[in-house]
Amino acid sequence: MKTRGVFVTGTDTDAGKTIVAAALVAALGADYWKPVQSGADELPGGDTGVVAWLTGRKPEDFPPPAYVFKAALAPDQAAEAEGVRIDPARIQLPPGDRFLVVEGAGGLLVPLDGAILMIDLAARLGLPVILAARTGLGTINHTLLSLEALARRGLPVAGVVFSGPDQPRTIATIRRLGGAPVLGRIPRLEPLTPPALAEAAARLGLAILEAR
Repeated sequence: MKTRGVFVTGTDTDAGKTIVAAALVAALGADYWKPVQSGADELPGGDTGVVAWLTGRKPEDFPPPAYVFKAALAPDQAAEAEGVRIDPARIQLPPGDRFLVVEGAGGLLVPLDGAILMIDLAARLGLPVILAARTGLGTINHTLLSLEALARRGLPVAGVVFSGPDQPRTIATIRRLGGAPVLGRIPRLEPLTPPALAEAAARLGLAILEAR
């Protein structure tokens, strides 16, 4: 079945969502969309600017976020600090013909407002989910819990992409117990540059997207 795009989420903050999203954009010639961006004071241009730089595009090539907040906080807290309430009905897939990589904020159970969580937004958008996970200590628990949450909601999972040093036993355990494909691993990119990202993107196993 053809799909308009994918929703990239993470097991937690700094799980590599933006790098995974950029790799997908580079590998597929896709567009990128970050519906809710917080931390604009610390990262001018936000994750949209980072993905544009890494993929050789311009930020204006991509749809702008529905919400941008200054503070580097969970979306509901960042919105509250500016006297704003996030309206999920305002977050609709932007029009366009390109395959779309949507990046969430934080993990699946991060709140957008008093009742709506990031996983609820993923369900509303109706895209298969790609889960970004670290390979460090604790990732088995975080990854399996995230996959369980997705399964409970009946959300389709395109697969898991790991970030960090290779940990074959950890990855094998998650593959065996998680019930989701492992699409690949992106090593720690030091320095993080467009050529390094392009090389990592080329190595990713993206068979799940062959029906695009």
